[in-house]
Amino acid sequence: MKKLLWLLVSVLLVLAGIVFSGPYLTVHGLSRAIEQRNTATLDRYVDFPMLRANLRAQLSDYVVRRAGPDMQSSLFGALLLSAGDRLSATAVDALVTPTGIGALLEGHTLWKRASNDLDSPSNDAYAAPRPARPLKGATHHFESLSRFTATTYTPQGAPVVFILQRSGLRWRLVDIRLPLNPDTTAPSVLPIP
Repeated sequence: MKKLLWLLVSVLLVLAGIVFSGPYLTVHGLSRAIEQRNTATLDRYVDFPMLRANLRAQLSDYVVRRAGPDMQSSLFGALLLSAGDRLSATAVDALVTPTGIGALLEGHTLWKRASNDLDSPSNDAYAAPRPARPLKGATHHFESLSRFTATTYTPQGAPVVFILQRSGLRWRLVDIRLPLNPDTTAPSVLPIP
């Protein structure tokens, strides 16, 4: 009886360890996949359909709030809002895919190389650029047993919240809360140093 109790406690401790270490392992895996520009690995850690839906909803809400009630109530304004909504949805659908993320990371690499922001201390034009590290210095916390957040800040100090959700024992990125503050004229720059 005593051995059975110890076995049960051991199994529960192992399961608790897996559940509580899962999001940290996912954040680490996401960071490594982005640094190495490995879109196949990134696909393992990101729920792209859910991420696309959440980003589309955020951008649509942002555009409607920025337009204001006067624009929404006029026929011409409603047509412009509809066109803007379709345009932002198309942009999100194109960018929030493994291929789209790969293209963004390649653009990041070209920008770093052009601005001479290289990993090498010498000014070697052929040195590798500094890798993208959007989750560097993130603060982490559990919102529930199946929801976890990693928060980073833009250079302007606005929070960017990466939301992970558990499905079984697997954690995946499902949402990125962008700093779309209605008081500013444009979205803040994302923290990809």
